[in-house]
Amino acid sequence: MVDLTDKVKEIIDLCDLFLLDIKHINSTKCKELVGVPNEKELAFAKYLSSINKPMWIRQVIIPSITDNEDDLIELKNFISSLNNVQKVELLKYHDMGKFKWDNLGYKYELENIPPATDDDIKRVKELLEI
Repeated sequence: MVDLTDKVKEIIDLCDLFLLDIKHINSTKCKELVGVPNEKELAFAKYLSSINKPMWIRQVIIPSITDNEDDLIELKNFISSLNNVQKVELLKYHDMGKFKWDNLGYKYELENIPPATDDDIKRVKELLEI
């Protein structure tokens, strides 16, 4: 994610819809998951809300990582604070790309995480009230 410079804001003005992936609502856990905290993503979402640019929020549901009830309530509260969210998409974690990591000789950090199920998504939808 980049800083909200004047040039970035000019580009934002030209766009009709934004798809924003929130890797994890908790900044510390986000950094553990993807290597960077989430402050810029959340600030970007707040900026889009302040200028009323349509946005879809996307969240990958990774069992035992992004499906903690407290974190999901925090996500729900964050989304509720925005006035421009048209849709919330829940994406099931899967391990279909694991072979790419193996082929590159990298350790697949989510090795022992099972793919998300329909029941996982249903539970999260209930918690988020979507």
